[in-house]
Amino acid sequence: MGAYQDIYNRWTTDPEAFWMEAAEAIDWSKKPTAALDDSTPPFYRWFADGEMNTCHNCVDRHVQAGRGDRTAIVYDSPVTDTRREITYAELQDEVARLAGAMKALGVEKGDRVIIYMPMIPDAAVAMLACARLGAIHSVVFGGFAANELAVRINDCQPKVILSASCGIEPNRVVAYKPLLDGAIALADCKPTACIIKQRAEKPADLTPGRDHDWDAVTAEAAPAACVPVGGADPLYILYTSGTTGKPKGVVRSNGGHAVALHWSMGNVYDIGQDDTFWAASDVGWVVGHSYIVYAPLLLGCTTILFEGKPVGTPDAGTFWRVISENNVKSFFTAPTAIRAVRQVDPKGAFIKKYDLSCLKLQFLAGERADPPTVEWTKEKLGVPVIDHWWQTETGWTVSGNPAGLELLDIPTGSAGVPMPGYDIRILDEGGEELPDGELGAICVKLPMPPSSLPTVWGADDRFEKSYLSAYPGYYETGDAGRRENGALYIMARTDDVINVAGHRLSTGGMEEVLAGHADVAECAVIGVADELKGQLPLGLLCLTKGVDRPHGEIVAECIARIRQEIGPVAAFKLCAVVDQLPKTRSGKILRGTMVSIADGTDWNMPATIDDPAVLDGIAAALGDLGYAKP
Repeated sequence: MGAYQDIYNRWTTDPEAFWMEAAEAIDWSKKPTAALDDSTPPFYRWFADGEMNTCHNCVDRHVQAGRGDRTAIVYDSPVTDTRREITYAELQDEVARLAGAMKALGVEKGDRVIIYMPMIPDAAVAMLACARLGAIHSVVFGGFAANELAVRINDCQPKVILSASCGIEPNRVVAYKPLLDGAIALADCKPTACIIKQRAEKPADLTPGRDHDWDAVTAEAAPAACVPVGGADPLYILYTSGTTGKPKGVVRSNGGHAVALHWSMGNVYDIGQDDTFWAASDVGWVVGHSYIVYAPLLLGCTTILFEGKPVGTPDAGTFWRVISENNVKSFFTAPTAIRAVRQVDPKGAFIKKYDLSCLKLQFLAGERADPPTVEWTKEKLGVPVIDHWWQTETGWTVSGNPAGLELLDIPTGSAGVPMPGYDIRILDEGGEELPDGELGAICVKLPMPPSSLPTVWGADDRFEKSYLSAYPGYYETGDAGRRENGALYIMARTDDVINVAGHRLSTGGMEEVLAGHADVAECAVIGVADELKGQLPLGLLCLTKGVDRPHGEIVAECIARIRQEIGPVAAFKLCAVVDQLPKTRSGKILRGTMVSIADGTDWNMPATIDDPAVLDGIAAALGDLGYAKP
């Protein structure tokens, strides 16, 4: 029996003992007497009677253990030509002072704090400072527009907002403060204060009485101590991306999050305290939460915080430069980032410019890793390339290749094998388990492991409806796939979420924005295949009867609406006017059929289609946009 199977069997045989043993790696001010509280299913709680503080586990305990001089964060910013190393001792001081400044503004345990920041060290400091006080942070990706920020403000009702004057893109500076001001003006809930980090590239005007200069208030603040919280108390809320209207806030609890993430660093990513780990993502997404900030710091290793792009800052060699200069052992990014590098540098010339002997493992996640990308990466880097799968809702690996236990022989195209805590089943529409090789809904038998969402913020009923109602006794992942010889293959989403460059975006949310245009009577947004980004949204518009304006004007206005309402992250540029949308006789739009036509894949005429001739018009419109292969 191999090391992986042994560990997985230990969890299967006695999950309580397995997780209590894993919890020994965490400092507790009051040790839990039990791992799982299952007294109120399906609302399971982990380490509920224990007390701890996540910031203490990420920062203070390493300083107390004599590792204060160890580099905690390397900030590498090619867009500002800046590199900075922050030790654990320095991080402790910065975090304690920001926590003290927030405490002086009235932030207490259980209060919510929104963080709306670019990829600078202060973003990580902000997250840790909230955790230090027992406050619940909600990081909102800086690329979202003011109204997207406003609905999140209304949902979590923050006492304070932490932000920066601007973000830096390769060819432009994005002013954050006007977006923040606009969001607060739109929101019904008004924060009592904002703390703004001024950046030299574009300082912001501060609103008297509400806004505070970050550097000034932290310089004056008395350092705050860590506040003990319950193991099941919330650490943060992270809203699923691309939602409009009522957002869905995934809740993460302190104790289970710390235990699971610490376990994953050694066992999944093969990282020890003396190693350097790099997840090339953004703190606005779950990867940034879990594997830029929390997991590496819980372990006590060095993490990279990178403000740049895979290409263009300045070239397609920036990833390899960062790895070489910082002795990175395990590197984690999205397949779309590798595709961007490959598109510019197909022969891997930039890779040959750097000494990458330090790199032992390349991890991919965030979207399905297509085999050509995996094979190219293996060939050019000469290291194992591991595709692993997880979600915002889980916070850490559902299936993968446990490199710290043993490297399994996983076929290219597979997302690996289940990690301890995950009992994965492939179910048909009736909830019956399917045999190997058959495509079905990927579900996880309850209870979910530590770190998985215990609920949706302020909406227990929505948690049950969204994740637990379709298959009683199971968590519905929303993905479809199959199992073969123990390995899991993720094939498609089962809902209307598309993946644009690793960012999960709701086509339904985009349709809601498009439908708000005065000339649009009906619309549909589908995800079409894109070589670089994985998928792109494509909008099809049916206009209100009697509209005689040029179609190009309306299309341009709709594209602008998406950019304004959802943000540039949607990458919405493909849009066309059509006479009708294909529907079933019951009125359901045949999105899957349109996707197949656009991508040039085989499809059958749906038996329930109302008017097959409508598809001719759709194919013509898609063809004009460069899709719909013959």
